Amino acid sequence: MVLPPSTNDQYAGARTSAWFLGLAALLTIGPALIHSFLPDGGAQTIAGLQLGASRDVVIGVFRWEGATQLALGLAMLAVALRYRTLVPLFLILLILEHGLMALQGWVLSPPSNGHYPPEHFGSLAILPLAALFLVLALRPAGRVAGLARAH
Repeated sequence: MVLPPSTNDQYAGARTSAWFLGLAALLTIGPALIHSFLPDGGAQTIAGLQLGASRDVVIGVFRWEGATQLALGLAMLAVALRYRTLVPLFLILLILEHGLMALQGWVLSPPSNGHYPPEHFGSLAILPLAALFLVLALRPAGRVAGLARAH
C-alpha cells in the first residue's frame, strides 16, 4: 500500500483550514505545471523576465522550481484530503515559504525592471490567510462558532 490509512478522524481543528490547504495546493500545482511545461517556463510570458544569453539557465531554474512546486502541491493535497492531522504543520510551512518569498521579492531582491510577477502579490495575500487558518486548525472545532469538526 502506497498511502497509509487516513488520519482525518483524529483531526480536531476547523475543517475550513483543511479546505484552505486544499485550495493552496491547487494554487501551487497550477504554477508548477506552468513552470514545468510552458516553453519558457513562464519566465518571459508571465514573469516578464528578459532572458537574453541566460535563456537556457533561467528556463532550467523555472523547470526545477516547477518540479519542487508539483511535489509540494501534491503533498499538500494529500494532507488536505487524507491526513488532516498534518494541516497545522503544512500551514506553518506555507507561511514560511510565502513569508520568505515576500521578503525576497519585495525587500531583499525586488525586480530591477519594476515588474512584479503574480506570485509576489499572491505571497502577500496568502500570508494573513494562512495565519488565520493556522489559528483555526489549532483550535478544537467545537470552540469555533459555526465550524464543524472534520470527519
